[in-house]
Amino acid sequence: MDRLVKPDVKELELIFHTGQNCTVPFKLINLLHTMSVAVSLTTTNPALFSVDRILSIIPPLSSASYTLILSQPSDEPPFSATPDVITVRAAMLPTGKANRDDLRRLFARPGPHVFRDAVIPVSLVGPHVAEFLILRHTQIAQSCSLFKKSLFGCSATQLTMLLRSACESGNADFVIALIDAGGDVNFKDSNGQSLMPLAIRTGNIDIVKILVVSGCRINNSVDRVLHEAAAMNRVDFMEILVKFLGNIDVNSVDSDGRTPIHVGALYGHVKVIEFCLSVGGNPDVVDFNGWTPFHCAASEGHLKAVECLTECSNVKYAVNKDGKTAFSLAVDNGHSHLLDLLQWGDVLLRAARTDDVHGMKCSLAEGALVNRRDQNGWTPLHWAAFKDRIKSVKLLLEHEAEVDTVDDAGYTPLHCAVEAGHLQVALLLIAHGSKVNTKS
Repeated sequence: MDRLVKPDVKELELIFHTGQNCTVPFKLINLLHTMSVAVSLTTTNPALFSVDRILSIIPPLSSASYTLILSQPSDEPPFSATPDVITVRAAMLPTGKANRDDLRRLFARPGPHVFRDAVIPVSLVGPHVAEFLILRHTQIAQSCSLFKKSLFGCSATQLTMLLRSACESGNADFVIALIDAGGDVNFKDSNGQSLMPLAIRTGNIDIVKILVVSGCRINNSVDRVLHEAAAMNRVDFMEILVKFLGNIDVNSVDSDGRTPIHVGALYGHVKVIEFCLSVGGNPDVVDFNGWTPFHCAASEGHLKAVECLTECSNVKYAVNKDGKTAFSLAVDNGHSHLLDLLQWGDVLLRAARTDDVHGMKCSLAEGALVNRRDQNGWTPLHWAAFKDRIKSVKLLLEHEAEVDTVDDAGYTPLHCAVEAGHLQVALLLIAHGSKVNTKS
């Protein structure tokens, strides 16, 4: 025989409650048919854990009940560097009787008469332990395995509340464990918001994927998931959301009436704008204050975003409720580097087409770029050459316009002048170095 008694559990799971005395019962069973057994119980950390009966006698084929007690109530679960255990030692007691001193002496003498029958591991479990691990997991060794154990004793409601906390913490392993344990992936808070915005704010794409795969559903009227991702410049999030959430609307608006494109423009996130456009986003939506994405980008001075929107939007000169264009907002906020793109470049192109030399001088003085291209790649010099505006050509050349700039079709200003039959303009361009052998 290698042991005399057997515990009724392989592991003791003690449900921890903050600031309370915590206990868990267990039993030991005497395996002998005809003889009583003396039992001694010791804990790894007696200052922390104690057993209500350290020494006891169990009659033949009987069992005895014990209680493990967490002796020191605390606000945090007292994790130890090494796992806490109860060591069970037993010895045969032929007489079936012994006082406490006799039992103490019996176990004080080492020898073959004392059996080391069991080692019972002790685990702290329950929602208070799980919440603590969510908040402090980076400081606790083996926190993932401890967390999975801690979910014992948690109700379905508690698991769901813990799932919300895990999503906020950014720990994907905890999120998986809670969903597997029964946490509701479609939980909605008092505002009707799902778990998805919480996951996005952590920046952990694995949690977003886990929620999507687990069937998390969103409500476009509450969950501004694309807006959240746009503000963070996380196109990878947006790709997953659009691909796998069938009910998502890329043109949904937030409480200010702004779409994800507005958000991308406001922060200067060009890739966000480009992605939204690629999946049907409307760059001309007006928010509740009359602002288009163009207004947002211009007001913050985001050149690349303004350039991107220039190529796809038709509202460069739209006014908001205050009567402001994007150009006006850029001027008000001192974004002089945008003025050519927002207005003076257009003025210069228009003046070159109409031979408005005065208008050209004013726009150039205000900062218009002499080589600004239009949607076809034409510069002011292309237009002036094509329209036979020789005064405009001369002014542009005086301001160092590039004579051999190629448009989207491969045409130089010289090509334009020759094709339109304007000999004097062609000769003037050649005199300023235009290459006559350049092929379109």
